[in-house]
Amino acid sequence: MSKIMNLYRLSHKAHQAKIPFVPYILSRIIRLMFSAEIPYSCELGEGVDLIHGGLGVVIHPKARVGKKTKIYQNVTIGGREGRGHPNIGDKVYIGTGACILGGITVGDNAKIGANAVVIQDVPEGGVVVGIPAKVIKIVEYDKK
Repeated sequence: MSKIMNLYRLSHKAHQAKIPFVPYILSRIIRLMFSAEIPYSCELGEGVDLIHGGLGVVIHPKARVGKKTKIYQNVTIGGREGRGHPNIGDKVYIGTGACILGGITVGDNAKIGANAVVIQDVPEGGVVVGIPAKVIKIVEYDKK
């Protein structure tokens, strides 16, 4: 597990245990060391990989990211003018510079292209690209 994920996991556990100040201090360390905004209150599943040390990644405090998701640099997983926060499935690939905005759901095994702006739900196995992002393909995955 990367250093940034170790710090996030520690801050998230401290937040869940209601330990005062520690989660905030650790989130500030993440911001200073990695130029990333990864709040202790967001939920990152097991095996989430922040490629390139999470450089420039911004995640909404209430966002949920599923297991084994790969997130490249300069990705924003955020709100959209009071329209909720993203819910990202398992084994999702999120390319460099992508923005996933609002109360949307990204299905398992989806792939989000570099610099895509996702403002609508992405189906399971969907491949999306563009501004705004559009589904260009749906890949069937073995559910084993």
